[in-house]
Amino acid sequence: MKTLKHPGLLFCLLALVSIAYGQTKNGFDLSDASVPVDQIRGGGVSRDAIQAIDNPKFVSASDAGFLKSKERVLGVFRNDVAKAYPIRILNYHEIVNDSFGDEAIVVSYCPLCYTGMVFIAQAADFKLTFGVSGLLYNSDVLLYDRQTDSLWSQIMSKAITGPLKGLTLSSLPASHTTWRDWAERHPDTLVLSTDTGYRRDYHRSPYLDYTRTGSLMFPVENKS
Repeated sequence: MKTLKHPGLLFCLLALVSIAYGQTKNGFDLSDASVPVDQIRGGGVSRDAIQAIDNPKFVSASDAGFLKSKERVLGVFRNDVAKAYPIRILNYHEIVNDSFGDEAIVVSYCPLCYTGMVFIAQAADFKLTFGVSGLLYNSDVLLYDRQTDSLWSQIMSKAITGPLKGLTLSSLPASHTTWRDWAERHPDTLVLSTDTGYRRDYHRSPYLDYTRTGSLMFPVENKS
């Protein structure tokens, strides 16, 4: 597995140059961005204010009584294991760093555009873990890897800034479906528990008002 030698010094020098030219947001260097910098927008929160789940706990389907049949989940079947990630939890955390056996994955969800995408948590030979940057590109969440501080576009599946810019993540099949449908197809599924280590009201969506409006909270470049 590759490692970066003396990344701290490199990042400090890049940060000083970026600050001088106003090319930082939420502490991320945007000077080498592969997308227009003015289209990388602050989401109104700081880096890691939306906290990723790093040590997910799971319950059996029979113990997932907190889920109603029509509730949405992001389902993943990998290495003969099925897991369901309730949208009600992903709304608050957006990222789950998880694993299926020895394979590390990252589950990502953007509440603003309802995109749920799952990736192998590795790019080239770099094993990665991810956090929520608090930044958006085309109203979609930008992840960042904790190893290099590179920013990753969820929809593009690609790093758009930082030392890993241009590298891509391998996506995995995922089903954005109802709890009833997923449980019927995978009765032995595991379910992400509300015991996340954080105090959140998972019975209430923090984006309820947004889902009721017909307008976008953040601009996008292409509209149909």
